[in-house]
Amino acid sequence: MAGTQKSKLKLLYLADILKKKTDEEHFLAATEIVEELNKSDIPAERKSIYKDIEILKEYGFDIIHSGSKNRGGYFLGTRDFELAEIRLLSDAVQAANFISQKKTNQLVEKIESFASENQAKILHSQVYVDNRPKCSNEEIYYTISLLDEAITEGVKVSFNYTRRKITEEFKTAKEEKAFTVSPYALIWSEDHYYLVCNNEKYDNLMHLRIDKIKKLQKTKSPARHFSEVSDYRNNFDSADYATKLFNMYSGEPKPIELICSNEILEVILDRFGENVKIQKFDNEHFLLKTNGIVSDGLTKWVVQFGGKIKVKAPNDLIYEVKKKAEEILNNY
Repeated sequence: MAGTQKSKLKLLYLADILKKKTDEEHFLAATEIVEELNKSDIPAERKSIYKDIEILKEYGFDIIHSGSKNRGGYFLGTRDFELAEIRLLSDAVQAANFISQKKTNQLVEKIESFASENQAKILHSQVYVDNRPKCSNEEIYYTISLLDEAITEGVKVSFNYTRRKITEEFKTAKEEKAFTVSPYALIWSEDHYYLVCNNEKYDNLMHLRIDKIKKLQKTKSPARHFSEVSDYRNNFDSADYATKLFNMYSGEPKPIELICSNEILEVILDRFGENVKIQKFDNEHFLLKTNGIVSDGLTKWVVQFGGKIKVKAPNDLIYEVKKKAEEILNNY
């Protein structure tokens, strides 16, 4: 009876073998596939393998025969993810410092499972880890999942938010503060994952790092609609909102005009997108016109370019840049 039940799973085991054991540079002959099936106590004969492979191909598996009829073998061609895509995903997880080291290892292992065993070994040996600090909050998966649910259901969430402070002994310590907020979106920016939300005590948006959120709970209270605290009406456009932010500082969105040196064109287009409105100012400069949130984050962003960016508008941003430049000068 057990053998009969196993034989019914033969096609699934065969598909799994092809996924794990084969790729463009590694293939298995029918006799080798039989041996692999036998390792899992799946009875099989060489001739039956040909029929099984045809059934899998008919279902949609891209199974290719390589080499001669007598000396060749089979391998799985097209996969859910190409090798380059797997590498990109793996590198992104490694670089994300809001994911703990434990979760990073688990995620990378899952991502590599989309490749063959041989490809996974090569990928793993070539992974570059720069030893950047990693988040230690193991609740982050649970937090993200629960926030997704709360945003979908339109309810408030409560949690403790941790911040670091300097004690009287001039040592660093953590303190926790309780929050109840209306959640609207999750945004990945500047190597951190943020919750965009509204603190029920104020009429604006705030941003909180998800790796600093602990003991999250959904409440039964309906969330405040984002139209009451933002310019969005029918849906909260997180992609649009993210393009207007600078270093996740909140502030008032306004028309912005910047006179930029031609040599930082690539940087400007990377930051604002290919479709941002620019026009010639003179032979060495172009004028950028866009909308953005005027904040301390934008001020710091402008100042880092020194004389390569001059603010033309608005006046309050001009004032803040001058003030920041004077603060820097007074330090020397």
